[in-house]
Amino acid sequence: MSEHVRQLEDRFQLPTYKKFPLVIERGDDVWLLTDQGERYLDLYGGHAVAVTGHCHRRVVAAIQRQVEKLIFYSNLVYNDARAEAVQKLIEIAPVGLSKVFFVNSGAEANENAIKLARKLTGRTGIISFEGGFHGRTMAALSATGSSKYHKGIAPLVPDHHHVPFGDLQAVAAKMNETVAGVLLEPIQSMAGVRMASAEFYQGLRRLCNQYGALLIYDEVQTGMGRTGEFFFAPRWGVTPDIMTLAKGIASGVPMGAVLVTEAIASRVGYGDFGTTFGGGPLACAALTATLEVIAQEQLLDNVRQQSRYLMERCQALSSVEQITGLGFLLGIRFKQPAAAFQQGLLQRRILTGLADDPHVLRVLPPLTLRQPEIDLFINALSQVEEELL
Repeated sequence: MSEHVRQLEDRFQLPTYKKFPLVIERGDDVWLLTDQGERYLDLYGGHAVAVTGHCHRRVVAAIQRQVEKLIFYSNLVYNDARAEAVQKLIEIAPVGLSKVFFVNSGAEANENAIKLARKLTGRTGIISFEGGFHGRTMAALSATGSSKYHKGIAPLVPDHHHVPFGDLQAVAAKMNETVAGVLLEPIQSMAGVRMASAEFYQGLRRLCNQYGALLIYDEVQTGMGRTGEFFFAPRWGVTPDIMTLAKGIASGVPMGAVLVTEAIASRVGYGDFGTTFGGGPLACAALTATLEVIAQEQLLDNVRQQSRYLMERCQALSSVEQITGLGFLLGIRFKQPAAAFQQGLLQRRILTGLADDPHVLRVLPPLTLRQPEIDLFINALSQVEEELL
């Protein structure tokens, strides 16, 4: 069966990813099961998506109930699943963000955030950061600050400017009355899980206020509890004008969102934005269930407690130079290239991620990860370390 599945995908699917040699058939919490009956510990979460674990019973039940009622209808009508989802999301959103526009993905959310900034300010300039990743559609890709994603597709969308992440003076040097918005990942995941100082985020808020630009937080990866809070945005007293979400927002059902302030929402009219599938009943039911699971099972507390334990155990390893990030968005920097550690862990049936920084291993597990699985990971990592040293 494994070989047949691989042959079909290799024959008919564009080769967009270099895949692990696994055929995954089922998921259960932090575990993945192959067609051969092997169990793999998932510390990657399918690109940081599986926040409530794989196939959480309450999320599955909510999806099943919705499938039997209504799979889809567009935003042309009102719907009970959508009404509940928007209320639940805004209830836990950072204070000041009061309206939401549902879309299908992180890239689409960022496209709409950029469009919104330009439309409302009447300006065209977008400042983003070297190392940032915002998606693969054209405006989101133009905001992405890594040249390897730009190869062969020039020209990019004009008036996008990249400055060094964490360098407030570099931002100030680019700021003027032509800048519509400043877009950033609060923690740059693909770049190697990089975070700046509190003064940097606070300074961005002041600069945007000074020049009338909109501050946009791309919380596609940092959102939905991954940092130990529902969102990164409230840290250090900073509220963005726009916040984008996706990844784990609906526990794996495709969904994204753009959250905005009341001042912005009041200037958006009928026809300014649109989406066919965004805010569909099935995705909304999954979003509501996801939020309920995170709150009722106290997963934010779990992330804070278990991430501290994970970081302490990792720092004790001789091959580890540094741990970066927050919560369950962590980068483990090794003295050697991280790919060798990833392969060694894969041989021990543990999935992890790499970064654009070749020395960083990314750990993006479900928020349900507990100490026994962390111990399993650390023991396996110790074994790989002994083999490589």
